[in-house]
Amino acid sequence: MKPSVGATVVIVAAAVIVLTASADSVAFPHVVRRGETLGQIAERVYGRLEVERLIVAVNGLHGARGSTIVAGMRLELPSVGYHKVLPGETWQTVAAARLGHPERGDVLAKLNHANPWLKPAIGREIVIPYNLRYVASRGDTTQTVAYRFLGRRNAAYIVASYNLFKRASLRQGEVVLVPLTDLTLTEAGKKEAQNAGALVRAEAGGAARNAQRKAIAELPQLVQDVRRGRYIEAIARGAAMLRLELSEPQLAQIHGQLTVAYVALDAQGLAATSCTAWLRHDPSVVLNPIDHSPKILAVCLGETNRRSKAGAR
Repeated sequence: MKPSVGATVVIVAAAVIVLTASADSVAFPHVVRRGETLGQIAERVYGRLEVERLIVAVNGLHGARGSTIVAGMRLELPSVGYHKVLPGETWQTVAAARLGHPERGDVLAKLNHANPWLKPAIGREIVIPYNLRYVASRGDTTQTVAYRFLGRRNAAYIVASYNLFKRASLRQGEVVLVPLTDLTLTEAGKKEAQNAGALVRAEAGGAARNAQRKAIAELPQLVQDVRRGRYIEAIARGAAMLRLELSEPQLAQIHGQLTVAYVALDAQGLAATSCTAWLRHDPSVVLNPIDHSPKILAVCLGETNRRSKAGAR
């Protein structure tokens, strides 16, 4: 039975959205070896057998059990992209540039465990999802698609929001985008992706993101070191963290704690340098006698005044 004109228009419109949104999706080729199965590929590249169903969907495999492959066949293996937030960017502007529509910004924020109404931190490396293109079958809904590819029915809102749907039901033949982020590669997978150039296109494969997540875990300990007077330990910990590729708020937090530690140790020069960096990475900081000790105010305000005078010459 031929689709109606209205259904055809819907399918074509969805396809246009797919083509626009998939420009930055990252995938890399894999040539099937003799005797290799999709399960073996999923285990080696992703470390998880369940990714097999995603490889099947990405490559449109519909043979016996959806997994019939032969030696020499070229497969596309999906992976996520990464983006380092620039000054002035919002979830909506990143979504418009990388995912084809600003309204996908809410989903992008949620996939990165953030609030969509708050701007992402400058310098933060965020995940750009892989856009799986799925053609809906009879009886499909946003819930069934969410359960099939995202592993839970309550993620139906992600499928609906990402595709700008105002409904749960899907039309047969309708093209649906499913944003995938749970595609962590094993070391073998990273090597294969790098050999194919995928990690370069994906902005170094998330190295900065891993460093920033490590900093999230380390920052509370840095704060505790300073509060408990373990200034030498705090300085060592902070110095190690500063070697990582961090976001602006993280750098500000570290330098703020280092300022306190250096002041406590009467290292005036180092304290002034840290305070300058602290204020540079977070211009919203307001120094006042209620929240900051006289020694910190003396060091920070003295350095600020000195730089102001030098700039005026």
